[in-house]
Amino acid sequence: MANPLPRPEGLIFDLDGTLVDTVSRRIAGWVEALAGAGVTATTEQIAPMIGMDGRRLARLVADSAGRHLAEDEIDGADRAAGAAFEVLNRAPQPLPGASEVLAAADAAAVPWVIATSSRKEQVTVSVAALRLAVPPAIVDGSHVKHAKPAPDLLLLAASRLGVAPALCWAIGDSTWDMRAAVAAGMTAIGVTAGSAVSGDALVEAGAALVVGTLAELTTLLR
Repeated sequence: MANPLPRPEGLIFDLDGTLVDTVSRRIAGWVEALAGAGVTATTEQIAPMIGMDGRRLARLVADSAGRHLAEDEIDGADRAAGAAFEVLNRAPQPLPGASEVLAAADAAAVPWVIATSSRKEQVTVSVAALRLAVPPAIVDGSHVKHAKPAPDLLLLAASRLGVAPALCWAIGDSTWDMRAAVAAGMTAIGVTAGSAVSGDALVEAGAALVVGTLAELTTLLR
């Protein structure tokens, strides 16, 4: 695979749906949480929204159903979705190529960090599924005021790496990851193995490159 992109000096990985196969559980958690708030939602409706700020997701789905949620109800739905996900996410598995691309980054001396919009308490099980010898650097939704598609999380991740945003690849599975990467001035790379959306949707959202699995990126890092 020829490299169509400049070699990165830093890599920023989304977690859910990118490194670990959890998106279906995220969707199920939201369907359950919204039902508890009196809002009927379908898997198909929620799927393309995974990756955006949870409060925004709850508000959009409720509005589309003609159901106004007060701010405390939106907060409650967001927390309930996280709690439901924790119950469902008992034994997540790494997505194809996750171990290989992280090992390739280490071998190429390219620093990397995980940047996830999820709450800190929700990432432990998913990160453990990667079975890394050394705990990875992580920035999560609690570290910034504005979640994806705002660039805040990715810019913080680049700062943690000590790498200019323009020299980073931001790798994710959702359109919100791609939009955040573009807003941050980074190279957006989409991966479809664990995604709830198509490769075309990722390109439309700003992906400079879309791969089926993370394993396809290993040759680009050598």
